Amino acid sequence: MTVYLGTFGLVELKREFKDNALFSVVNADDVNVTRKRFSFDFEHGQLLTGDQVDIKSTDGSALSFISAYTKTAVKKFINVDELDGIRFYNSFADAVNGGTVNAVALATPSGNIPIEVTVENTDARILASVQSYELNTQRESIDTTSLSDQFRSQISALMSGSGRMACEWDYISDGTKDIPHYLLQLLLRTKIGSQFRAKFYIKQENYNPSGVAAQANDQLWYEFDGVLTACAMNFAPASLVQFTADFITTGPIELQTSLAPTDNLLQENDDEILLDQDATARLLLESSDI
Repeated sequence: MTVYLGTFGLVELKREFKDNALFSVVNADDVNVTRKRFSFDFEHGQLLTGDQVDIKSTDGSALSFISAYTKTAVKKFINVDELDGIRFYNSFADAVNGGTVNAVALATPSGNIPIEVTVENTDARILASVQSYELNTQRESIDTTSLSDQFRSQISALMSGSGRMACEWDYISDGTKDIPHYLLQLLLRTKIGSQFRAKFYIKQENYNPSGVAAQANDQLWYEFDGVLTACAMNFAPASLVQFTADFITTGPIELQTSLAPTDNLLQENDDEILLDQDATARLLLESSDI
């Protein structure tokens, strides 16, 4: 038999808000044009650096606090500073790096703009510094035994799941991965919850202990929606700072497989068709072996 090692797993997370939203008002006093920074009333910790937010006006007015912008909605990555000031960016990497150079230019609005804010991330990102993970799946049973039965009778019922991730703590992102510190922040989102969507990879591409060439790029993973329920920090002298994050699943748990290579859908000039959520996102072609 082929032996697979657990050191080649992978965890991907996608930030989610579900149906929760923040409502507030942006006015002229909230916008600092020189620093490309604005703010509005929301509880500390509800929006996090790296979030891709969808902001739209609730009265149909243009989001005029963005320079030369005439639409009623916008989707951008954000950087949130220690005073809950926000800057817009066009990529996740620019958002986690912060600063004014790559920030979107702002303008002073002429009046109050009521807004609705949700997190609408479209990309899953690798969670850095994961040491281990576990995912437990359980199916409940219902006892249907009758008094006259000689043997106990049971039927299967609802499915549930829970698990844990163990990480080495880090708070600096390289611009492509989500940092473990994000999980600690996510648990503290009291108003909008600590939801996430995850992929737990059992086998990644380019990991092939079987030696069979056709299996080199096979991928297998669990995919599910979850909610963080607890985080425990282990801080001890002369030891790595580590923490564990416990979660429960909130919907279907799917065991997915990808046993065929993906193909890029290209334009007539052989350029890739890029998607607007990220500079590296591209449209893939569903291929067939027939």
